[in-house]
Amino acid sequence: MNSQESGSSSTRSGDTKKVVEAFEGLGTDEKLALLYYAYEKMGDSITPAAPTATFPELAPRLLGGEFYDMSDDDQLAVMREIVNREDTELSRAYGALTENNQLVVWYAWAVAMGDTVVDMPSDYQATQTINDALSQIEGLEFEAQISMLREIVGNMGHSDVKSIPTQAETGKTASL
Repeated sequence: MNSQESGSSSTRSGDTKKVVEAFEGLGTDEKLALLYYAYEKMGDSITPAAPTATFPELAPRLLGGEFYDMSDDDQLAVMREIVNREDTELSRAYGALTENNQLVVWYAWAVAMGDTVVDMPSDYQATQTINDALSQIEGLEFEAQISMLREIVGNMGHSDVKSIPTQAETGKTASL
């Protein structure tokens, strides 16, 4: 289940929470740019952070021919749909993944940018907001960076999965 449905934050520190909040305040294309820059800076350490917890084969539609064979415009549209949590087929496929596998999807896309994945426009200039958020990310400890990225990517994609109501929400006590 994505953290967006759980209603609770998996963030570990105040600094990490600030970065996630800053990310959530960005526009769609700014979010994509910040993810690209973050992966460009720390991408080599993201996947090895949890090698036994990732299963890229669970995301064949996003890490296989279906996505990679799309035009640049269509790939960008899919990325935007995922960032915006739109109810589309590929956004649902993404939303069904664990956060670690979602990290792998963005990592694979960042590595393939300019080759089999749509690249950043050559004339793209990061906004001060993106640069500030990237500086905040760089200022975090490694574990906090991974935690922050997990939360960010976990808040993307579409899922109909809802959290189970708590006892406080239902007013019912547990029975055996």
